[in-house]
Amino acid sequence: MDSSVILPVEAEGFIQSLETFPLKEVGSERWFRQHTHIEKLNMQAILNASAMHDEFVKDLLVLYGKIPILVHEMILVEVWKHKVFPILCQLEDFNPKNTFHLYMVIHHEATIINLLETIMYHKDSCEAAEDSVLDLVDYCHRKLALLVGKAAPDQQEPEGKADASLTDSMKDVQVQSAAEEFEIALKAVSVLRFITDHTESVSVINRMLCTHNMPCVLVQLIGRCPWSRCKDGEVEKYVNGRWQRIPVEDHLKMTKLDGQVWISLYNLLLKEDCQRKYDFNNFNKNQLLKLRGFMTEVLIDQLPNLAELQVFLAHLTVTDPAPPKKELILEQIPEIRDHIVRQNSGKWKAIAKYQVKETFSPSESDLKLQAERLNQLYNLDVMESLLPEKPKCGSCGKEAAKRCSRCQGEWYCDRECQVKHWSKHKSACQMMVEVSEKIQKDLHVNS
Repeated sequence: MDSSVILPVEAEGFIQSLETFPLKEVGSERWFRQHTHIEKLNMQAILNASAMHDEFVKDLLVLYGKIPILVHEMILVEVWKHKVFPILCQLEDFNPKNTFHLYMVIHHEATIINLLETIMYHKDSCEAAEDSVLDLVDYCHRKLALLVGKAAPDQQEPEGKADASLTDSMKDVQVQSAAEEFEIALKAVSVLRFITDHTESVSVINRMLCTHNMPCVLVQLIGRCPWSRCKDGEVEKYVNGRWQRIPVEDHLKMTKLDGQVWISLYNLLLKEDCQRKYDFNNFNKNQLLKLRGFMTEVLIDQLPNLAELQVFLAHLTVTDPAPPKKELILEQIPEIRDHIVRQNSGKWKAIAKYQVKETFSPSESDLKLQAERLNQLYNLDVMESLLPEKPKCGSCGKEAAKRCSRCQGEWYCDRECQVKHWSKHKSACQMMVEVSEKIQKDLHVNS
């Protein structure tokens, strides 16, 4: 039986009502209602895509021209997190008893990039995004730059560091926000790939190749590979939102993220429109030739199209492609982020103070309403149905059917693996139980 979060008629109502908000209104009651709608649309879009039929959420977003609004609202929260949230954390009179509302604002960016990743797979979504694709390219570049700058992959998984002067609840929010940036950046890798698949816009191609030099960024990303690491002598990869131990026989198996980066490079270097625009100067050429060291038979067996890229790189070693022709074009530029920043420049502290008073100090009745909404939204049965594939054993990496009864967060194929893994899982298990208890307490406070 198919799971469903919302019906098509509900989705249509939610999508028709989507609107942009001023920065000051982020987190308001009206904004929070739209956040809930977008969360439901995101869940339903994932279910639709998994079933591979009747992707009505995507179709309705295209029909009503609402994808630019999603891009605007995602960038709005990104700006809020960089400009307003740090001030909010430092305000002496801000010590909220309940931080769930605050976390929902921070989580909003992740929700939208997740929804965009699902729908941008389709060319009509890319076309319906119109000029906002330029802003999306800039956004993806900012996120990929964060990934390239990450610590070496053999270090611990990304975790935020909180300001020691903050209260415990605000420290938790800061840590959650920093950790979520990693997940957001990984989604941006996929969104960029879909843009390279579908775009025919000269301005978008120029933005990717000339302004941001995306091929060289992607080469650095392949070298860094922040979604793979060696921990305690074992290989782990970040798959489906968590670090998973990879069995020895799967060490060379390409992850979805590896594939997205390689396909993006294939598109940017081999598509005729892109080749004409890219400057294969000495620096770019030397960076691109680093790819040859990664292009093994095992890699090409998994993604056969890369054989063409391998031939192209071999040819590049012995030739100097002609520089791109100077063309007089009327180039579009991204406007969303610049407009938001210009509109609110010099007002960041005033916005933070306003939100402390009007937005993030909810009454008891508001807290109760939020708790009810969140309980309905994050229904465990629905969340389980969103898993893209069966979970893997935390000990041996094989397909698993049983989970830790204490924290519900780790999976095992049998009791033997669970016992064997307990010494490593113990501290994480305790932490997850404590976090879960805190969330439940927050949800029901004053209700």
